[in-house]
Amino acid sequence: MGSRSGLDAVFAPRGVAVIGASDREGSVGRTLLRNMIERPFGGTVYPVNPAHEQVLGIKAYPSIADIPGVVDLAVIATPAAGVPGVVRDCADRGVRAAVIITAGFRETGPAGVELERRIRSEARRGKMRIVGPNCVGVIDPVRGLNATFAGTGALPGRVAFVSQSGALCTAILDWSLEANVGFSKFVSIGTMLDVGWGDVISYLGDDPQTDSILLAMESVGDAAAFLSAARAVALAKPIIVIKAGRTGEAAKAAASHTGALTGSDDVLDAAFRRCGVLRVERIDELFMMADILSKQPAPAGRRLAIVTNAGGPGILATDVLISGGGELATLSAQTLAALDAMLPKHWSHGNPVDLLGDADAERYAKAIDLVAHEPGADGVLVIFAPQGMTEASAVARSLEPYAHLSGKPVLASWMGGATTEQGVSILKHAGIPHFAYADTAARMFNYLWKRRQAIRALYETPEPLHLREVDAGQRAQADAVLAAARAQGRVLLTEIESKRILEAYGVPVTQTLLAASVDDAVCAAERLGYPVVIKLNSTRVTHKARIGGVRLNVATAESVRIAYREIAEQTGEAFEGVSVQPMVASRGYEVMIGSSVDAQFGPVIAFALGGSLVEVVADRAVALPPLTTTLARRMMERTRIYQALAREDGFAPVDLAELEALVVRFAQLVVDRPRIKEIDVNPLLVSPEGVIALDARIVLHDHALADADLPRPVIRAFPERYVWTWPLQSGERLRIRPIRPEDEPAMSAFHRSLSEASIHLRYGGIPTLDERVAHEQLSRMCFIDYDREMTLVAEREHPGSGESAVVGVGNLVRLRDEDGAEFAILVGDGYQHRGLGSELLSRLTEIAREERWGTVVGYIMQENLAMQDVCRRLGFSVRFVPAEGLMVARLERP
Repeated sequence: MGSRSGLDAVFAPRGVAVIGASDREGSVGRTLLRNMIERPFGGTVYPVNPAHEQVLGIKAYPSIADIPGVVDLAVIATPAAGVPGVVRDCADRGVRAAVIITAGFRETGPAGVELERRIRSEARRGKMRIVGPNCVGVIDPVRGLNATFAGTGALPGRVAFVSQSGALCTAILDWSLEANVGFSKFVSIGTMLDVGWGDVISYLGDDPQTDSILLAMESVGDAAAFLSAARAVALAKPIIVIKAGRTGEAAKAAASHTGALTGSDDVLDAAFRRCGVLRVERIDELFMMADILSKQPAPAGRRLAIVTNAGGPGILATDVLISGGGELATLSAQTLAALDAMLPKHWSHGNPVDLLGDADAERYAKAIDLVAHEPGADGVLVIFAPQGMTEASAVARSLEPYAHLSGKPVLASWMGGATTEQGVSILKHAGIPHFAYADTAARMFNYLWKRRQAIRALYETPEPLHLREVDAGQRAQADAVLAAARAQGRVLLTEIESKRILEAYGVPVTQTLLAASVDDAVCAAERLGYPVVIKLNSTRVTHKARIGGVRLNVATAESVRIAYREIAEQTGEAFEGVSVQPMVASRGYEVMIGSSVDAQFGPVIAFALGGSLVEVVADRAVALPPLTTTLARRMMERTRIYQALAREDGFAPVDLAELEALVVRFAQLVVDRPRIKEIDVNPLLVSPEGVIALDARIVLHDHALADADLPRPVIRAFPERYVWTWPLQSGERLRIRPIRPEDEPAMSAFHRSLSEASIHLRYGGIPTLDERVAHEQLSRMCFIDYDREMTLVAEREHPGSGESAVVGVGNLVRLRDEDGAEFAILVGDGYQHRGLGSELLSRLTEIAREERWGTVVGYIMQENLAMQDVCRRLGFSVRFVPAEGLMVARLERP
């Protein structure tokens, strides 16, 4: 059952059984039933209690099997030990979903885990969806459904709120009534035995009643499902999250409370950025941001202009802005001159624009007009502090005309109490978000541009990067290294072994020679040329320098002999010879790239200041693989060392594009080699001469761990198994492969090459060329989640140039509301009637079978007889559906 149909049973049930309904005052069962019958929701309520004929005056039933009507949803509030049996009865009855209110499961230990296992087994047998256990329940205020034991209901609105914490749910509900805040959906998700964040986000993404989604999270649960759903929805609807467990102590508390592991907070932040989710620090900020995003546009950048009549609040706002990564907008000479001409001579002469304490509404209006049209400002904050000579409401009215600037948010802070109330009311009515304090407004602006930046990064076209193919020989080299370690029962690779694996993936390394004796070391040094570096070679020690296993700048044969003996003496049993490599002298920078496994998100890529300071100076950033050049750059930009690499102040420049490409290849290595547990490339020298790994360390997972159990990236990498070479009858060979983000320019060229007839048969002639090749459209085609859809491109290479061109596209999208997938085929004019459309559709049905996506359907225009014939030859049924006005091709479970 698809996730949407399952959750339709939760939020739009035709019949609801309240199992554990009770007459007892103060009981959960009584409150549940009272809430269910208080407002009509379009369905029937059936109390289930074997000890009573009636509950709250409503006929009760001994069991769910005795209910005569349709039951889509069961709300269960019985003791934990009996819940598996209740779910079994529900599955037998054909109930589609259940909300389990009861606590006492995994959070109690092994016995509770076993209860959950039994519940999950029964639910899967009956194809039921389970919300909870240990939850307050769900509310759909728009429909009138209240399946909770909360003391109050919720007002209808356009914001969905989802929380793991039941106590937070009841507190928010109580607050929302006083604050007049409404909700489209209100969900207490509990410990997520079945329905998790990904299911709810996907459902709310399709919900026409929901404009934005607020999450109060304790643990991520199914990280892959969360990231996949959030990335698909975040572009259309803001997703704002507060995540408990930022500190180590809080993370431990969250783990004990929810029974789930929590991962590194840095990694969690990286995951949120990767899917366009905005993380806030405080509960009230969830609702502030939902309000802002519903009223104001996203800023183009991080530059804020501040207009104020009080210097202190302007300075406080500036501090918060800068410390959060924002910038004060630099006012142009033209704007400054205009301000000079109309303001008193003692104004601030810069940003913040301090109008001084006697500023009246007219002075505000003129200054706001100038700043609002300043091209160097991405947003405007207007601050008002009450003064005896200025009327708060008049100043607020002067801001009204600027409430909806194109691409530039306007925020306001009318500080004070009773004297500013009327002005605040004017601002709210105009759609201008208001904050009691200016520093809060600055913090909200930082959230705005950070969300815009994250969304933009999701669909920013990366530089074309021809990933270095790992040929059979290189793959065999890496395989041999790993096989040797396995045969010897080792999980620690030597430096030389580690470098061989890096080399196979296009990471340049220093030439390194192994020496098992003093004489071998001297010979190696003379072969490489002095000076050299002598290092301990060991299969036991991970950090050589810590035990005296490294000698730098060794310049003579005698020095080599001394270094060899000293390392042998100081490292004792760990000594297994030395490695010798050139001493690289450069004006470059030492950085580190590495990878380790996060408990929730699997392998993670890290970039940091390198050398001996890596663990002393906290200058690192992390990202989830796989990476594009854009994602690699965005990760590195969050470090201070990157600012040094990118500076243009007379130092010899480094090739940042080369560094980006190397990080992408390194991430590919991490994805391809799940047997690797940790990698450190430290130092990685970045200089005007290039990028080269001076040292490397690889640790493997325990060999007892089966391949199927190895941690994998939560974001699905490019599926190489779906790459084929296909010959045409003419002898020309096309390459058919899944689409990549880097394909946007090629897809633009493909669409520009199509005839109007081809466009009509595929799209019905609706989109114009400009619409088809717009970045927003093409980026969504190229940036896909391979777990949700698969797009194949057929490309031909131009002889001699090595460049390729797309000549056909096949798309297959999973359907969320049923078990199946929808296909679409588009073939370039020069390759039509040559079998390419048939080949693409055949490959898509093969993928649907391997991915277990169910029935494959496609919608074809009546006049497209060729495509209909292709479908029939491949076993599809093809018939006209009047309701669609199209031919529908269907292949049941290929």
